[in-house]
Amino acid sequence: MNRLARFAGFGKRNKEQAEETAVLHDVVVEHMDPEELREPIIASLRTVHDPEIPVNIYDLGLIYQIDIATNGDVAVDMTLTAPGCPVAGIMPLMVKSAVARVEGVGEVNVRLVWDPPWSADTMSDEARLQLGLM
Repeated sequence: MNRLARFAGFGKRNKEQAEETAVLHDVVVEHMDPEELREPIIASLRTVHDPEIPVNIYDLGLIYQIDIATNGDVAVDMTLTAPGCPVAGIMPLMVKSAVARVEGVGEVNVRLVWDPPWSADTMSDEARLQLGLM
């Protein structure tokens, strides 16, 4: 009999041994408040930069919404500076990878949206300052 079968209690002869094995299967899972993930997710998103603009995508205002489920799954709505942006194919994958690196995050879904269109008004003050717009 292999180790997995022994661990699962396969072939146990008496009820006491089977109950002993059942105790091994009780796992305590710590539940995290989804909002506790928001700041680490934002910090990770700030590591992603638009290759054409030396500012991270979060401060550029490209991230419209971050929904965090109680099981840790995350849905992100994002846009690009323009529909013809040359990184349109790769930027959502970069966002997905950045969010997935955060401990406690489950499945990540990134949706590229165009409404409302991006404008410089969505940039943070830090991004405007960095780009010399303030």
